Amino acid sequence: MTPIRIALVDDHPVVLAGIRALLQGVPEVELVGEANTGAAGLKAICECMPDIAVIDLSLPDISGMELARRVSRRCPEVKIIALTVHEDRAYVHPVLEAGARGYLLKRSAAEELLRAIRAVNQGAIYLDPAIAEKASMSAPEFALAGDSEGGELSRREEDVLKLVAQGFSNKQIAGELEVSVKSVETYKARASEKKGLHSRADIVRYGITRGWLAAPN
Repeated sequence: MTPIRIALVDDHPVVLAGIRALLQGVPEVELVGEANTGAAGLKAICECMPDIAVIDLSLPDISGMELARRVSRRCPEVKIIALTVHEDRAYVHPVLEAGARGYLLKRSAAEELLRAIRAVNQGAIYLDPAIAEKASMSAPEFALAGDSEGGELSRREEDVLKLVAQGFSNKQIAGELEVSVKSVETYKARASEKKGLHSRADIVRYGITRGWLAAPN
């Protein structure tokens, strides 16, 4: 089995050492790069081209969110997991919009990092269970225009929207639901129109309010 190649960007030596020790004991992953600043992280990520980059949101030169944006532009095939101390659900949507596919709290890293890596590597979006639980509750900052007045979703429309929110492509969804890609596009368009969703980020945000991105028990 080809290992999942990982790069780490964090300015705290203790955190780096802890994650390094955790990953080095797992055969299915390979640590291929490390950096302790945003600039060095961007250079390392674009040079070693890992499958996944784990990025601290609090870096000394540029923010981890800005680093995620730059990595997404320059190396779009690299999937990003944001590592953070911020437990406020208001941070989640901007981080996902910046290009991250995972949002992991530092206090949970020892227990959840490998689960996050596996999920993101498979194409899903991963939220720390603590954040997903909070974010699944309706809140003003997650309310979407038209959410209550655009009509109910059909079962198939909801299935498609849920899989889109979880990070799957139209082709993957078609295979999962045993329908054509064209049908997936139609269901997605109908559901998005009903709920006033204009982008994948909007769909992810909507999915958060529904608890679709919560980690399984």
